[in-house]
Amino acid sequence: MPSPPDASAPASAPASATTEYVVLLSDDGRPIGTADKATVHTTDTPLHLAFSCHVVDEEGRVLLTRRALDKRAWPGVWTNSFCGHPGPGEDPAEAIVRRAERELGTRVDGIEEALPDFRYRAVDDSGIVENEVCPVFTARIRADLAPRADEVCAYRWARPEDVRTAVEATPFAFSPWLVEQAPRMALYARGGQA
Repeated sequence: MPSPPDASAPASAPASATTEYVVLLSDDGRPIGTADKATVHTTDTPLHLAFSCHVVDEEGRVLLTRRALDKRAWPGVWTNSFCGHPGPGEDPAEAIVRRAERELGTRVDGIEEALPDFRYRAVDDSGIVENEVCPVFTARIRADLAPRADEVCAYRWARPEDVRTAVEATPFAFSPWLVEQAPRMALYARGGQA
């Protein structure tokens, strides 16, 4: 399995300008190597480490994003605020801050674990597999949004209870990970208590 070229570089520093690595995991969740993120999501995706983040604004609304139409997996599907992959040795909170800036063009803080043991496997209509140990977090937005077009084609702020109702009524319109996460998170509980 490939490894980053310079293992002594800081974990948050990219191995190169074009290569982003994901952490491969054994079935019991232990790191066993790395792989180039650009090649890992296939019809036979190995188990790897990821995260999901649900961003909340000062009014208590949650950010939903619609995945870009040219995304490899689940293009055009509405989902949680953003997801990503911690690099080798990277702290999940640092990965969340990095990914919020890259994908949404914003800053977040107040990062809290919501579902630390979340794991899922799903197959999209094209046959691409997501196979992830994917801790789920919430965070507070601290700057305006400027989403990248290659990541997000639309976004909406919604009351958490409305998100849960929509996910329950039309699960086919949302990412499978959001469908599994929302009913288990305090953020989406009836009455909107986070």
